[in-house]
Amino acid sequence: MVELPMRSSGAMDRQSILSINQIKVQGVRDKKNILEINRPNNREKNPAPSQPQINTPQMAMPKLNNTIRKGQKAPLENAGKLTGIEACLGWNVKNPACDVDVSAFLLSGNKVISDDWFVFYGQPDSPDNSTSISSDGKTDRQVVTIDFTKINEKVEKIVFVLTINEALENGLNFNMVQDAYIRILKPDTKSEIVSFLMDEYYENATSMMIGEIYKHNGSWKFNAIGSGVARDLAGLCELYGVQID
Repeated sequence: MVELPMRSSGAMDRQSILSINQIKVQGVRDKKNILEINRPNNREKNPAPSQPQINTPQMAMPKLNNTIRKGQKAPLENAGKLTGIEACLGWNVKNPACDVDVSAFLLSGNKVISDDWFVFYGQPDSPDNSTSISSDGKTDRQVVTIDFTKINEKVEKIVFVLTINEALENGLNFNMVQDAYIRILKPDTKSEIVSFLMDEYYENATSMMIGEIYKHNGSWKFNAIGSGVARDLAGLCELYGVQID
């Protein structure tokens, strides 16, 4: 069983991010090996750049019932207050070397509350235990579960991000990905509230902000973003205010 350190002991740096979800630390880490983290799928460490050892089977995309387009916003609470949601994400790849991961950043304004307010495969729960990430593997690839009754009152926005593992090292980008979607479900009935299917993929992007939920006048709404950046996980942490030396 892999031991997962869940919280930083102080300001998070590149070494602490890199050591998350490892069986044991093997020397000093830096930005280049942030994505060598030993994740639960036990991928081979340090694969040759030309032949990464990745096996990402194709998945059938679930039916999306209430889709909106890039840039559109939709309320989540038309029929009364929600106690929570499930943000379900999926994708397929055109290049089998692409290993895509999900992260969610909990923001106050446009920055995290503090350094450990983001969830991903190496830190699957938020400090307030309101937000958790898990693998589905059946209908969707990843599910971010959010409990609005537990969420810290400072959290105004949660951004859902897709990143390609070792994209910079292996010359990978989001033009090699397809069928990327996010669908927001009610946890009790599993009925879809809203969904977004990406239709733009970029050769210069290694991470994609696929969507976000945010509070507006006390109610939660969804925003379909679909925008990419040329940053890895460490770069995203810097973008959202996680302190990295």
